[in-house]
Amino acid sequence: MIHGPSLAIGAVIASVAIIIAFLGFNGISNEVELVIEPAPTIQELGPTIISMETYLANGSPVLGDPNAPITLVEFGDYQCHFCNVFFHSTEDDILKNYIETGKVKMIFKDYNIIGPDSIKASHGAHCANDQGLFWEYHDILYSNWTGENNGWASSKNLSKFAQEISLDMIEWSECVTNGSHSQTILASNEDAKSLKITGTPAFFVIGPDGKTTRIFGAQPFEAFEKIFEIELQKLKN
Repeated sequence: MIHGPSLAIGAVIASVAIIIAFLGFNGISNEVELVIEPAPTIQELGPTIISMETYLANGSPVLGDPNAPITLVEFGDYQCHFCNVFFHSTEDDILKNYIETGKVKMIFKDYNIIGPDSIKASHGAHCANDQGLFWEYHDILYSNWTGENNGWASSKNLSKFAQEISLDMIEWSECVTNGSHSQTILASNEDAKSLKITGTPAFFVIGPDGKTTRIFGAQPFEAFEKIFEIELQKLKN
């Protein structure tokens, strides 16, 4: 059950280059803008090489025990409807049953396919990470979701969210205005395209033996539980 609008935009984004012009945040200076330009024609030299770094680099800090035997990687867009559905209907059960028990650790990676506010929200989260509050900011974003491209993730609101989790606003604002994490966000988007992700949310479960299993869409807890248990069984064999 992959997000319909995300699928369509995901197909387009695979053929365009994203250039982010940082003009500051509303209330600080101007809005951050997303400019989409046609990508130059490039001759393929061979298949894209997928390494473990493609899954793990350019993402959030680890949620859970860094030594947990299973890794859950989510590629998401903060404006995505079904990413929000997963956050409210499934993530808590994964946290309680697998992450808090040390069996699974989680990483969130950006795949900005909906609009300019998606990228601004990603910057807000990465700048919160500079102060050790990535997951708190991630959670407050999804807790305040009201739709796609309707203004809930405006610069003004993103600043308000930062204040609500007690971030140092001078440091956070400077980070966002300077686009300090642009390369990380762009690299994460490139990782998503390398993995041929066509919509959000998209998940990869990496087992203790390095085997990777894909899960697409806002699947119920039982879909994740089944794969986690298969991977945990390997530790007993």
